[in-house]
Parts: sequence; structure tokens; C-alpha cells
Amino acid sequence: MKDFMLIYRADYSSMIDRSPEEREAMTKRYMNWINNIAGEDKLVDMGNRLAPTGKVVSAGNVVTNGPYTEVKEFIGGYSMIKAASYEEAVELLKGSPVFELDGKIEVREISYIK
Repeated sequence: MKDFMLIYRADYSSMIDRSPEEREAMTKRYMNWINNIAGEDKLVDMGNRLAPTGKVVSAGNVVTNGPYTEVKEFIGGYSMIKAASYEEAVELLKGSPVFELDGKIEVREISYIK
């Protein structure tokens, strides 16, 4: 088995306009989806949401504000799963609520330093 990082990209600004009940329902759908992956013993780390603000540090210790949430799509969180292949990892993504936000999930294999 290989470890894969799931990077959730979407326009999360639409969540602000949703009622507390709608946001709670979305969270429940996410938890059900991620718990299904855990039930298959494929979840390495549920991960976390990421704050919509931060800093970008460049060479020379140049610090700027970012990421820029004005852009339509930004990284909202991550999870870690295990799968035998990219194909299996992609199969586990079916039913993710991030797609309800017209979002995307980037799948990256973890390449451990030896």
C-alpha cells in the first residue's frame, strides 16, 4: 500500500451564505464519506481544514499575504489515505462533498525520504 495526500480545492466562499443547518449537513456528509474510507481501513489521517488566510515566504525571507482567497478556488484542507494505486485512490474519492462545491481533489502520492 502507498500513502496519498488528498488536497481539497474549491470555492469555499459559498459556504458563508449557507444556513447553519446547511453547513452542518455538509459537514455530516463529509464525515460520512471520510468514515466510509476509514471503514475500509484506508484512512491514514483525517487531516484538517486550513484557514483561508496565511503568509507566503519567498527567498530572502520576503513575506507577503496569501493565499489569496479572492481567487475562485483555493486549498481548504487535506486528508491522507492509503491505496494500492492512483486508480484505487481516485475510486475512494467518489461521493466526496467537495464536488458539491464544484471543487476538485488533488491526489498526490507521498514519496518518503529514505
